[in-house]
Amino acid sequence: MPGRVCASILQRVLTAPVSSQGPQLSLFNYPTQHGQHCHLLSSRINGTAQTWTTSRTSHLSFVGKRSFSTRQDLDFQLSQVQINSILRSNEQSVSVPEFDGRGLCSVRKFESNQLAANSPNEDRRSAVTCLQSKGMLFGVFDGHGGWTCAQAICERLLYYIAVAMMPKHSLEEMDRCVAQGRAVPPILQWYKHHSDYNYRDSAALYIEHLRVFWQELLENEEYSKGMSPPDALDLAFRRLDADISLEAQLPLTNSLLKSTAIQVAFAGSTACVAHVGPDVIHVANAGDCRAVLGVQEEDGSWSALPLSSDHNSQNPSEVQRIRAQHPSSERDTVLADDRLLGMLMPLRAFGDVRFKWSVELQQSVMSSLDSSVDVASLNLYNYVPPSYKSPPYLDVTPEITGHKLRPQDRFLILGSDGLWDELSNHEAVQLVGEHLSGIHLQAPVSQTERKLKLGKLFEVLQKRRARASPALDTNAAPTSSATLWAGTTTASCVRRGWPPCSRSQRTLHVCTGTISLLLSST
Repeated sequence: MPGRVCASILQRVLTAPVSSQGPQLSLFNYPTQHGQHCHLLSSRINGTAQTWTTSRTSHLSFVGKRSFSTRQDLDFQLSQVQINSILRSNEQSVSVPEFDGRGLCSVRKFESNQLAANSPNEDRRSAVTCLQSKGMLFGVFDGHGGWTCAQAICERLLYYIAVAMMPKHSLEEMDRCVAQGRAVPPILQWYKHHSDYNYRDSAALYIEHLRVFWQELLENEEYSKGMSPPDALDLAFRRLDADISLEAQLPLTNSLLKSTAIQVAFAGSTACVAHVGPDVIHVANAGDCRAVLGVQEEDGSWSALPLSSDHNSQNPSEVQRIRAQHPSSERDTVLADDRLLGMLMPLRAFGDVRFKWSVELQQSVMSSLDSSVDVASLNLYNYVPPSYKSPPYLDVTPEITGHKLRPQDRFLILGSDGLWDELSNHEAVQLVGEHLSGIHLQAPVSQTERKLKLGKLFEVLQKRRARASPALDTNAAPTSSATLWAGTTTASCVRRGWPPCSRSQRTLHVCTGTISLLLSST
């Protein structure tokens, strides 16, 4: 049976860029962006704008711009197979291998999904195992003003965090390898979707600044065993943002590198990163992404425990913090229309140097660009608000939250504001929790069945299980802009028909609307 998808939803789905393979369902897959990155900087893609329209029959044709060939409020007819192909095109599910004690944490598996709200998609996701220290790192990054800053953050931030947690002897060995031209021991085990992209042209610059970072750590006499996760998260956020600002000011001779550095610095991105260790989750948040823990109570019901706060004008403490950093004469202008200087919604973010640099520095950097840099293609915001008097107005200092895992803690959701604009904390937890509990396999127990003796009731339940059909969507990650969830299996799962397990066998299931993962503690 065809499924009805309203035009407003379909329009969001159909914003995914189209490849040149022809009018197939695979066209909705988020493409590999190697060509896109280079062409974005030059404002062209093979000299042709490859876009398309759609009719009621979902016929695709390449045209000069995206549009609907039918009126905006028309319902489109797509089959269930087509709908699920679109919604699952960015789905990912990974079983995390064990690393002989090198990467001990609570993760066994992760799942993720992503549905772009615009094209190109500005959200990013990352998932890694820390090979030189215990734990795993998961991040959701919500870009604005373009995707370039979120892309750089998703590639680099987890390296900065992992390096800060490494013991001194490991950093010394790594530095010797670089100095002698030997292979460097791996720091992270990455889990990537096939469409994930890296700034390959900027890799050498990124590695150079990462090395400067670890060399400064080695010069610190108090640094020996590596930083704790909270300290490493805090330092990594602030240091990477400082490096992004510095790179935009460097006199780079390569015009592509210079264009990329400028674009990354003037764009912006919020970030929410979770470090999951054997017994503790630490969450670092800067911006309006959110982390929510799903807790299963003794009666089987679900409750939501926030592990982060939104950094926007709806948060009174954030409003007070911003106003306290500037003269009282700017009280009414520093936040206008619920936005920073009337322009930016998140009050903490990477990049966004137009809210951090002085006007003189911005003008100096832009005027220093030579003719080989196509400034027009950078899509920069050159407008300076009249109330821009006491920068910086924005920083990326993260809010750190720690939570010791308990038997009732079942999963963690990391999501961008695209998820939380549609679902409350409780609704998101309820959806993931019921998926984990197998609610889709359970029909209500009839009044007659409730009166049966335990043995007969067990036979009825066995028959029901044999008749059950699995859910069409086996990925528990919510289909949203960018989300991440995690959960644990404990003895309380018996209520849902799961086998009990001891504290030492507890598993934590993590997944993101961009990434979803399953964690297992030792």
